[in-house]
Amino acid sequence: MELLQLKYFQTVAYTEHMSKAAKQLNIAQPSLSLTIKRLEDELETKLFERRGRNIQLSSSGIILLKHVNRIFTEIENAQMEIQSDERQISNTIRISISNARFLIGLISRYINLFPELKVHQGIKEKSDIMSSLKKGEIDLGIAGHPIEDEEIESCLLVNEDIVLVLPVNHKYAGESELSLGKLANEPFISLADNEEYSEFTKNLCKNSGFVPNNIFEVDSYLLLEIIKVNQGVSLLPISVCRQLKLNYIKIADISPTYTISLSWVKDKLLSPSVRNFRDFIIEYYKDNYRMFKVNL
Repeated sequence: MELLQLKYFQTVAYTEHMSKAAKQLNIAQPSLSLTIKRLEDELETKLFERRGRNIQLSSSGIILLKHVNRIFTEIENAQMEIQSDERQISNTIRISISNARFLIGLISRYINLFPELKVHQGIKEKSDIMSSLKKGEIDLGIAGHPIEDEEIESCLLVNEDIVLVLPVNHKYAGESELSLGKLANEPFISLADNEEYSEFTKNLCKNSGFVPNNIFEVDSYLLLEIIKVNQGVSLLPISVCRQLKLNYIKIADISPTYTISLSWVKDKLLSPSVRNFRDFIIEYYKDNYRMFKVNL
């Protein structure tokens, strides 16, 4: 059993598709298939099961992936210790987030304190953040609810209040709070490129007895422009409303909140730069707690 075999297996496990994995690894698909077959022969078990055009891990594959992730984590830990001993630790931080707003205000403050820092930041869905952490592609991830996985450590940053934003000429615009059900027939504006948050807002509406009619799905940069032309109502985090100077109304009865959490690999040695940035993120959210709450 060789490390290259295990890296190939890990890539196939997370892509659940042989040709996609081969493309990521920049090798021919037949070569990848042969490598996986040899690994299965060596272990005397099937590692994957076919599901239509895709494949998924077998029960044996699930066990192997857990140990393979640990193996590569330990290799990274060894590299970290060697670099630390030789004073070669990088100032580069690799982080992925499910929404760009999670670092707004925070990142500029940190870079002013540590101008030598290099940040590689990506936008990914929560599931992709989890797999990227396990594969060692990133050091930190910020998404919604804490990741529930034995290999991942998660820290709750804040439960942010969600509020209603209405057009200025809306019949309910003068209210101090409003039940969500009263907007069942209204057109909605939703935040794009964040499946986790979109599902969250859909469930809020569903629990209030209706399915939202999303006529616009836009990012936060276009959100203000669409709202200003009075095209619909929106369910937004309070921090977004404050950043964009939007008029908002508290949601009556349910007082919904959206969870934001920070995650990293549990047994992985983090560089001093990554540990420092992780701790700074946690303290920033603690110090700015009021920004994420309506009545504080």
